[in-house]
Amino acid sequence: MSVHKNIKKITTHVLHEMKLKKQKIAMLTAYDYSMARILDSAGVDVLLVGDSASNVMAGNESTLPITLDEMIYHARGVVRATSRALVVVDLPFGSYQGNSKEALATAIRIMKETGAHAIKLEGGSVVKESVERILSAGIPVMGHLGLTPQSIHKFGTYVVRAKEEEEARKLVEDSHLLEDIGCFAIVLEKIPAKLACEVSKGVQIPVIGIGAGPHVDGQVLVTHDMLGIIQDFSPRFLRRYHNLFAEITGAVQNYIIDVRSGDFPNEKEQY
Repeated sequence: MSVHKNIKKITTHVLHEMKLKKQKIAMLTAYDYSMARILDSAGVDVLLVGDSASNVMAGNESTLPITLDEMIYHARGVVRATSRALVVVDLPFGSYQGNSKEALATAIRIMKETGAHAIKLEGGSVVKESVERILSAGIPVMGHLGLTPQSIHKFGTYVVRAKEEEEARKLVEDSHLLEDIGCFAIVLEKIPAKLACEVSKGVQIPVIGIGAGPHVDGQVLVTHDMLGIIQDFSPRFLRRYHNLFAEITGAVQNYIIDVRSGDFPNEKEQY
């Protein structure tokens, strides 16, 4: 029997049940009310208000510039649109690293001011104290290992992570650490599929992949990439399910033609 089809509201418990019954979790990003309403009604299990809004919505080169206030703005709209999906919000860069008190204050602001259901942050042992403090307040936490975009200046590149034995071993250790301290799920980004499979089998909590192969408990993509709204980003792991860039461009061009020709508005489109 399918867990997610008959459920009225996705919770962290439902995601755990889906893993136990080997039912894949579908997760996408959302940054505004209108898109979130479409994604939620389509049946997506988890909506991630990602700090990728920095790139997608603001045009920045990395996720680093987005502020906590901006994340809260995006998350509010997504939560208002959502009736079924679990809404997870990224803690932005600088709001939790190295300061567990600030991490808790950030997480509390997000939960109180947006109505979101959980938060996500990047890292393993280095953010252990922050994760524990947030969890102590009863706030669900999703971990994020592998390629961690907020650390781009440390790594200097977006290439596949954990290909070397030492880094792979550390990633496995961090996955167990995040589970042990109470995270309800982990995102694995851009790591070898074999390693992701090992992690997914080694922990009891759901593992969501992005560029981590098929042997995990679910997948996440950036919606604007998946729908072909953004065209200049084509990693190997991205499957485009539509070309909305071309469709929207065509619609706008037709509108311009109709306005300039006087065809719009016609007699039925006026009072």
